[in-house]
Amino acid sequence: MKVYTKSGDKGKTSLIGGARVPKYDNRIEAYGTVDELISFTALLKDSISNESVKNTLLWIQDRLMTCASILATDCDSCKKIPIIYESDIERLEKEIDLMEESLKPLKSFILPGGNVIVSYSHICRSICRRTERLTVKLIENVPFDEKVNKYLNRLSDYFFVLSRFLAKETGANEITWVPKF
Repeated sequence: MKVYTKSGDKGKTSLIGGARVPKYDNRIEAYGTVDELISFTALLKDSISNESVKNTLLWIQDRLMTCASILATDCDSCKKIPIIYESDIERLEKEIDLMEESLKPLKSFILPGGNVIVSYSHICRSICRRTERLTVKLIENVPFDEKVNKYLNRLSDYFFVLSRFLAKETGANEITWVPKF
């Protein structure tokens, strides 16, 4: 099968199920942003040495592909697609809790930075937040499994805590935000 089909040359693409929609459709925007997050997660994964975190990030990429599949599907009668399970959300919560055990409690907002992998994790967090905003908007008009939004919400928390964990692991200082009044 060729990568190019030429069927999108006039600004439309197909959803899983066959419906043709403009490439600016809210579904395309949502699953396209998930795709962006998958790529940035790969960049983060490929930049760190902690094997446990790398394995978790690979699993996250897999779950994000599932989210993209759900968002790209326009019918209930379509071929079977993977789903997000409550256990996926619970796994993220366990990962967050495990990392938080080794971190000092936050007393103020922190700024991204301190080390390139910390910054990569913050980029993943902010893309995940954007993805979540898009899917929350989408679900108002397009029905899909609400666990996608729940997973994305928890995932952005995971990336935030991961950035703090990676700062500690690399010896980078967390940069606290001090508001100027």
